[in-house]
Amino acid sequence: MIRLRQVALVAHDLDAVVNELCEQLGLTVCFRDPGVGAFGLHNALMMIGDQFLEVVSPTGEGTTAGRLLHKRGGDGGYMAIYEVDDLDRREAALADLGVRIVWRGDFPEIRGRHLHPADVGGAIVSIDQPNPNGAWLWGGPDWRAHDDVSVVTAIAGVTIGAADPQAMQARWQQCGVAHAVRFRPAGDRGEGIDELELVATDRERAGETMQLCGVTVRLV
Repeated sequence: MIRLRQVALVAHDLDAVVNELCEQLGLTVCFRDPGVGAFGLHNALMMIGDQFLEVVSPTGEGTTAGRLLHKRGGDGGYMAIYEVDDLDRREAALADLGVRIVWRGDFPEIRGRHLHPADVGGAIVSIDQPNPNGAWLWGGPDWRAHDDVSVVTAIAGVTIGAADPQAMQARWQQCGVAHAVRFRPAGDRGEGIDELELVATDRERAGETMQLCGVTVRLV
C-alpha cells in the first residue's frame, strides 16, 4: 500500500502563508512540530481529511529549505510524503536502485525515510510507515480534532515541473513512488512542485485555481 499522506510547502514568512492558507481553504493549524528544529526549520501543519498540508520555513542559514527558496526564487513546493505499509521492502528496493537515504527516523509510532532528491528528482520524497496504519505522528497528538471539510476534503495530488517530464516520471515509477503525482515541463523557476490539487467540498468550485505559497492550488 502507498498513498500520499502529506505535502510540504516552503515559505520565507511562515505565519503569513499559514494564515492565508487557513483563510482561503478553511483550515486550522493542528500542530507545530518542535522536531523540525533539527533541520533548522519551524513549521505548521493543517489537516485536510486525514491528510496534511505542511508549511516549513528556515530559522537560520545553511538549510535545505533555504537553499530551495533561493534556487527557485521564492516560496514553493518542498516535499511529498507517502504512507506505506512495507517500508523495509521498499527501502531495500531503493538501495538496489542507488537511491540514497538522507534521513532515517525510527520511533515506536512511525518510521520514515527521506530520499535524496538528486536520486529521485523534482522534490524531497519521504516514505513513512505509521504504527498502526492510518496513524500519523507528524500531525501531532490531537489532529483528529481539527477535521474541517468546509472548503476542501482531500489532497488529490501534486504536479511537478521537470526538465524531462517523461524521464522523471519513469524514475518515480522505478522507485515505486509515482502515486498522486503528475509531471510537466519545468518553467522559469526550474524543477519542483508547482501545483497542488485539492478536492473541493462544493463541487461547483471544481476547476477554480488560486496562487498560494508559490504554487497553483487547483480545486478538483
